[in-house]
Amino acid sequence: MALVIGQELLYVLRERIMLQVQRLDLAYHWRHGMGEIVTRTTRDADKVRDALINFWRQVFETSLVLLASVGLLCWYHPWLGFVPLALTLAGIGIFVQQTDRLVALDRAVGAAYDRVNQDLSEGVNGIRVIKSFGLEQQRIGSFTGHVQAFMQHARTAMAYSSSRIPVPQAIVAIGHVWILAFGAWLVQQGKLNTGELVASLLVANTLVFRIEGIGRVMQVFADARSSAARIWELLDETPQIESGQAAVPGGPLGVRLNGAGVSANGSATPILRDCSLEVAPGEVVAIVGATGSGKSSLAGLLPRLLDADRGSVEVGSPWSGWQDVTTLNLDELRKKVHVVPQESFLFSDTLEANLRLANPHATQQDMRRALELAAADEVPDGLRDGFATRLGDRGITLSGGQRQRICIARALLARPSVLVLDDATSALDALTERCVLDNIRALPATSGEGITVVMVASKLSTILLADRVAVLGRGSVIAEGTHASLLDSSAEYRELLGADHGQ
Repeated sequence: MALVIGQELLYVLRERIMLQVQRLDLAYHWRHGMGEIVTRTTRDADKVRDALINFWRQVFETSLVLLASVGLLCWYHPWLGFVPLALTLAGIGIFVQQTDRLVALDRAVGAAYDRVNQDLSEGVNGIRVIKSFGLEQQRIGSFTGHVQAFMQHARTAMAYSSSRIPVPQAIVAIGHVWILAFGAWLVQQGKLNTGELVASLLVANTLVFRIEGIGRVMQVFADARSSAARIWELLDETPQIESGQAAVPGGPLGVRLNGAGVSANGSATPILRDCSLEVAPGEVVAIVGATGSGKSSLAGLLPRLLDADRGSVEVGSPWSGWQDVTTLNLDELRKKVHVVPQESFLFSDTLEANLRLANPHATQQDMRRALELAAADEVPDGLRDGFATRLGDRGITLSGGQRQRICIARALLARPSVLVLDDATSALDALTERCVLDNIRALPATSGEGITVVMVASKLSTILLADRVAVLGRGSVIAEGTHASLLDSSAEYRELLGADHGQ
């Protein structure tokens, strides 16, 4: 029964952690690595489960043994019971005093374990970079250092517990000596017979052995207190981005920024300041700027992956009105305003499963149509099992261009009103890139549904596909217009492209 309850408790804990991890916004995940989440889900959850199941059972059983033992000893003679009881309570009191230090030591062990997990996950996920730069020995050295730090913290914790826990156990064991000495005196005085003395010693043995186990249980409890605190810290985190209640406006959507500003975590220098830009429904706008100018931050503002510290971000249109994204239902907003990042992430599942993430009810015809729009219709035909082919970790079996096109197809399968491409065509050649944009532009004629496209661009071929270009600099939009007009009017734009005036 205890095993069943323990597994159910573990299931509930891990489910709650998983739900919370999905609820928390990007800012939390940027501050905390995957290693912390893994540790809380595995090691910490196991320790809490063990404590809640074993600790309270041991406490209940030990309490019954203590009451029965002391009662029997008092029945023989009051002082045979009261002195061992006082020594036992003193020993347990010392155990309790030691738990705070044990908790602190276990938190240090947990933090070191986080770093081991983080290093391990980065070593697996970054294996291509590690192999490319010949970093195997360096990564092994780093991982070995983290493991040694973990072992050092673990040894410190074990050394403390092994040197401190025997002290209260010895105090409890003195009760056995007392019963032997005082019982022998009672036998000499004729107040206790030899059989009763032997019975008292056997009772004392049972009590000592049971209380000795309390030391191990208290250590488990101390570890669980530390693990529980780490889990509650995660579960108590409040998402910084809360969903609004209003429905997303129907019909074609554009986006508008009014004096929007964003600051980096812990930095006094804003990434964006007083940034204003309007993109009409159906328009294709390229966002360009120097490295670090805030292009990805601007892209993250549109579906509320980030929230503006100042100003507002709105969706809508000039004829139907604009609505602040903070007032809109978050799930609906992110279905209508879809971001495709440069880092093409595919799950280690089949091609079909990865596409269906955007639209679980999509037919295979729908998926083929989305792949065709993303100029990736040849991908399933080139795979061994077609749509049923497993793509490997992060889609490692595909090329960079294939991964980007599949991610674009997945986004198009969701039928968004606004598509934000955060340098998501960087691995595509100019011809394929043009094909994708031409297909998206043709949607109103073929399906009656137009898509507004905001492209973070770093290639000239991408910029030339846009209806309009917005130049980011010094945290705001410093120029906007067509490619040709900006070449004539904006020195910053020419400098970004490395073009001479009039080129």
